Amino acid sequence: VQLQASGGGLVQAGDSLRLSCAASGRAFSRYAIGWFRQAPGKERKFVVAISRSGGSTYYADSVKDRFTISRDNAKNTAYLQMNSLKPEDTAVYYCAADLFYGASRADEFDYWGQGTLVTVSS
Repeated sequence: VQLQASGGGLVQAGDSLRLSCAASGRAFSRYAIGWFRQAPGKERKFVVAISRSGGSTYYADSVKDRFTISRDNAKNTAYLQMNSLKPEDTAVYYCAADLFYGASRADEFDYWGQGTLVTVSS
């Protein structure tokens, strides 16, 4: 499966942004989808993941109650709705796919998109 993340941009603290992860190739619905982010000079960190059906999700504590992941298997797309953005959310955001739901380490995901930059100004 090939993934392409989009929707990043420059916003102010408190604003909202929605990222998209569009998939092509093998059946999108076969894969759990995760979002990771990487701030400048820092390691890539897990943000959130969603199961193949979309019925289960889990979040990093830092984004819980502010971010929401969803997916539309008919459109081969996953989404990350980000609300109440903070300057510390500034990072390149990547979507990734894994055949197994439950992973939270980057090395557990098999396929990656190219990343989209989110910059939150204070």
